[in-house]
Amino acid sequence: MTQTPAAQASAAQASATTAPAFHASAPNTGFGTPGYRAYVLGALLTVYIFNFIDRTIVNILTEPIKLSFGLEDWQMGLLGGPAFAVLYTFLGIPIARAAERYNRVLIIAGAVIIWSLFTALCGFAASFLMLFLFRVGVSIGEAGCTPPAQSLIADYFQPSRRATAVSIYALGVPLGGMFASVFGGQLAGLDSAVFGAWLGSIGLGALFGDLDWSQVEGWRIAFVVVGLPGVLLGLLVWRSIKEPPRGYTDPAALQGLAKVSFGDALRVLMKKPAYRHVVFGAMLASFVGYGVNQFTTSFLIRTHGLTIQQASLLFGIILGVMAAIGVFSSGWLSDRLSKRYPTALSWLPALGMGASVPLYAFGFISESLWYAMPALMIAAMIHYFYLGPMYAVSGGVVDSRMRATSVAITLFVVNLLGYGLGPLLIGILSTYLKTVFLEDYGLGLTLEACQPLIAMAPEAQAALTGSQAANLAACSDSNAEGLQWSIVIFSCGYGWAALHYLLAGRTLQQDMVAQAQD
Repeated sequence: MTQTPAAQASAAQASATTAPAFHASAPNTGFGTPGYRAYVLGALLTVYIFNFIDRTIVNILTEPIKLSFGLEDWQMGLLGGPAFAVLYTFLGIPIARAAERYNRVLIIAGAVIIWSLFTALCGFAASFLMLFLFRVGVSIGEAGCTPPAQSLIADYFQPSRRATAVSIYALGVPLGGMFASVFGGQLAGLDSAVFGAWLGSIGLGALFGDLDWSQVEGWRIAFVVVGLPGVLLGLLVWRSIKEPPRGYTDPAALQGLAKVSFGDALRVLMKKPAYRHVVFGAMLASFVGYGVNQFTTSFLIRTHGLTIQQASLLFGIILGVMAAIGVFSSGWLSDRLSKRYPTALSWLPALGMGASVPLYAFGFISESLWYAMPALMIAAMIHYFYLGPMYAVSGGVVDSRMRATSVAITLFVVNLLGYGLGPLLIGILSTYLKTVFLEDYGLGLTLEACQPLIAMAPEAQAALTGSQAANLAACSDSNAEGLQWSIVIFSCGYGWAALHYLLAGRTLQQDMVAQAQD
């Protein structure tokens, strides 16, 4: 028998009163006490940080992996994009559908453990193919993170606080990238023998037998060190986060309604123009962002002559912190501006991404880091204005029955086309432009001829003379310029993404469920 809205509201109140005492609260304030909500949000943020550490550490390790396996930029783009994005994208929707029905906390905890183990296995890869397959394994685990997490956040936080909450969660993107840069870069540049001696000093050396640490490459250590702690995090999530009543913060009339099919959810979303524009705009921003971030550390090494430790610190700490400020600011400002400007979730990210285009162009073209870094820092902050609103709109245009599915569909498009193609295509473009620049030197050089020269130790390169020195200079310059101009070209895509966020504002108010109920 179908319940009336009043009966549904009464049942929801009865359910709430039977929950544990420390969870007692009203739906219009969110599930649980303020302190517990803060803990849950902090735990989910930590999960997302680990998610992005394990996802993006391959970007930081691009140069040493290339040298180990003799790869080109397009192959690293394949490793950074399709190897991760394809299964991550296609598994996201069935996992989200499971999250609409089953325990979301268990799904997240299991996902963290799976992707962490596969990240550690990447350090044992004996070939490019094996590393590719382990990256696919990472993607399988990570597919179980964001859709159920976004659904949990929607039940823990009321609609008027949700943009801020999802923006705090979205801080996992820049913070995860920052920690991947800092730890990955430092570990990759570490003397492996020193690391082995340190393990021996703390009593763990016996676990590795007679392993010759001097023969272990730093990038392998980086994968293992950043991967294994995630197993403990997964166990902590399982034991400490409570599963809230589904739809707890939805309007009473929407609580307790029958489940909807995937087809029904898709039809609802396709009738929301604001959702379509936000998803397409986020896909373009992801296409640019993942592509550029895949090679930013490489750009700093090739163009400005930094070591991997210097480049990763610069990229991670300076650009990562600015990006984190941008992600949080977007949600915080949107929640406050929306009271006066209901379409702030649309025009604020559009403004940020549009203004980032000339800043990125100047920063990546500038010959001096002193001039480049301020422009890149501001651009990194404001282009991330899109991320919090993307989650807020994806979760806000539907009720709790479709919320995880809505987020999963968003991530399907954003990751399949953005993440899947961005790193690969910028790698292909960089490889192509390198061949063009090489031909301009008129020395008859090829990419294959350049590989051994670029892979030489700095001492050996310094000892080259005559034609060999000229060949090395041509190879190095082409290697840097091809990547530099690929990044500049890609960065212009933020302008296109800004246009779609701006167009979303035309129907944003009527498309949001919470506003439609007011």
